[in-house]
Amino acid sequence: MFVIDSKTNSIQSLARKSFSELGFKERANLQEWIAGNPESLGEKLLIIQKEFSGFNETNERLDLLALDKEGNLVVIENKLDDSGRDVTWQALKYAAYCSTLNKEQIEEIFQAYLNASGTDLVAAQVLEDFFDETPYHEININKSSKQRVILIAANFRKEVTSTVLWLMNFKIRLQCFKATPFEFNGQYFLSLDQIIPTKDAQDYVISMTNKAQEEISTEDEVKTRHKIRLKFWAAFLKEIKGKSSLYQNSNPVKDHWLVAGGTGITYVNYTCTLTKSDAAVQLNFGRSSQVENKLLFDSLYKHKSAIEAAFGEELIWEKMEEKKSSRVSIYKAGLNYFNEDDWPAIISFLIDKLNKMEKAVKPYFTEIKLILQQSVKDIQEPLEEE
Repeated sequence: MFVIDSKTNSIQSLARKSFSELGFKERANLQEWIAGNPESLGEKLLIIQKEFSGFNETNERLDLLALDKEGNLVVIENKLDDSGRDVTWQALKYAAYCSTLNKEQIEEIFQAYLNASGTDLVAAQVLEDFFDETPYHEININKSSKQRVILIAANFRKEVTSTVLWLMNFKIRLQCFKATPFEFNGQYFLSLDQIIPTKDAQDYVISMTNKAQEEISTEDEVKTRHKIRLKFWAAFLKEIKGKSSLYQNSNPVKDHWLVAGGTGITYVNYTCTLTKSDAAVQLNFGRSSQVENKLLFDSLYKHKSAIEAAFGEELIWEKMEEKKSSRVSIYKAGLNYFNEDDWPAIISFLIDKLNKMEKAVKPYFTEIKLILQQSVKDIQEPLEEE
């Protein structure tokens, strides 16, 4: 840091000092400076307690407790010339302790702080002012898992910065400020520089952390879904043995669908499918040619009334003109395969509707197969003549 001398058009370096060298103390000085001017940390914060020790079954006390403009509790831990090895663990413990505080408890803590400061201010009114005159009953404070940690020290050990950077990958909101005292001609100066994450890169780091955590969560969810599906389809295949001519030689899969043959037409299959909200039995027309799929669908659709009469209820006829495939389906909502208690109902539905669908459409497979063969022949003959 330099002081500018406009008369001589020059700059002069300020002497970097240590807090201990200047006789400054953590609690008596650094803590009071931050408490008196929390905006020195680059944002509007409301200090609600100093040396807070209101934790159950422990005598530990945190340096400063604050609220940010979003209603999140902010734990501020101050160290002087050295951060020490355990400051991260210490601050995280305090954040965990504070995570259980409700709005009424926070109001009481803040009121006690105001009373100790010798003012006549009312905590609820100060909170309303801080949150831009929001009525107290509408203020949302200390939302779940939104607690923040700010660490302040002249120097941070590598094990501390490494831990902070690692924790940020898990969306834990931590900031490190480097506090540096200077001296010039008998005057003292203080710089507070955010070093983790750097101020300019803070939004980028947070967005990348959120993205990384989202990818981790998605990957974990996918792995969980795969395990559940494998287990479900194993239970389904065990139950369908001897109850249907389909799926007798099938194996469990990790997909949300399980395909069976049985139609005598290549790539026209029965399929059982699962989602988080429903289960379905389908007859899929999935040949490589969109024209052939629509032809087969239309040929079967001509017998819609007779098929639904044999099935016992209406089916969903999904031609899907814009897509290559088509299908005939029956769905049942309100069944979630993630809930193992729903499995008996899902399996019973799939087996019952599968047997009914096979029985209802099977009489027409010979006819629609011949229509497909004739269509292919009609296409090929002109080509052969050429």
